[in-house]
Amino acid sequence: MIRVGEISIPWGKNMFPDHSLLLKLDPDQMFDNRGAIKVEWLYEGDSELFTLICVKRHIDRHFSTREVVLEMPYIPHARMDRVKSDEDVFTLKYFCEVINSLNFKIVWVRDAHSNVSLALLENVQEMPITNYVLDAIFNAQADVLFFPDEGAMKRYSGGFDIPYAFGMKKRDWKTGKILGLDIINAEVVKDKNVLIVDDICSRGGTFYHSAKALKTAGAKSVSLYVTHCEETITLGEMAASDGLVDHVYTTRSIFPEKLVHDHIVSWSNEGEVVLDPFMGSGTTAKVALETNRKFVGFEISKEYCDIANERIKDIPQETLISLFMS
Repeated sequence: MIRVGEISIPWGKNMFPDHSLLLKLDPDQMFDNRGAIKVEWLYEGDSELFTLICVKRHIDRHFSTREVVLEMPYIPHARMDRVKSDEDVFTLKYFCEVINSLNFKIVWVRDAHSNVSLALLENVQEMPITNYVLDAIFNAQADVLFFPDEGAMKRYSGGFDIPYAFGMKKRDWKTGKILGLDIINAEVVKDKNVLIVDDICSRGGTFYHSAKALKTAGAKSVSLYVTHCEETITLGEMAASDGLVDHVYTTRSIFPEKLVHDHIVSWSNEGEVVLDPFMGSGTTAKVALETNRKFVGFEISKEYCDIANERIKDIPQETLISLFMS
């Protein structure tokens, strides 16, 4: 989803019948008279890149004297940060070239997967993740942090005054598949609540093997914090881990409806109530209604309440229990 001021542009919503983009941007909703214009991109798919290009060009055309910043917490294609052969397409490099061509004053990102992304993006600055991890530590009542590899250990260990251990992955070097994981400093996890910390989760194989090793080493409980959580977490080893991981904490840098859909369908039945205490722009409410559930949502921001109400206004409301409360 892309947001400019009060305007929200959900992925795939504003389309002509041939699926080409239909955009209308009201200047009164886009801007105020203070500082730079902020464009926010919560990644749902590559097709949003064209929307971003059109939005930025429109701003440049009509408001050429205003500075524009991009808040893009997740960097798409960040995993493709190197090429090994002539067959590999360096998608991260080409993506960054497109972003650079838009000439944002600042590009804000969060927890970049590698320094390659930061080197390829111009005018880039990283937003801190400290408060997100501290919240996860508090909620998980964590006594110990665990980093799945040396890279994560070097990236995160200096920021928190809490004991930690880290992992050494064992791989099948032909397939790249993770076969297991050894724990370095394993004695600190025994009888402790452990929080795994890393930047991104796809199918969760790394975290499945981490949790399995931690439980074998005597951990009392295992939870997971990842800054970026992809929808495929519901399809991999993590989803079938049979309670090895108690809780997953993440940010909303990636928030596709499919991820919400999979969770709601997996963990509730039609006619039941879905509770979201931090409703945001209403994705949980929208998916709950579309899957014949009821919902209760809480959101303190009137701006986000208005966006959420707009998103669900065309869905039959007889299933609605409670709208957004502030």
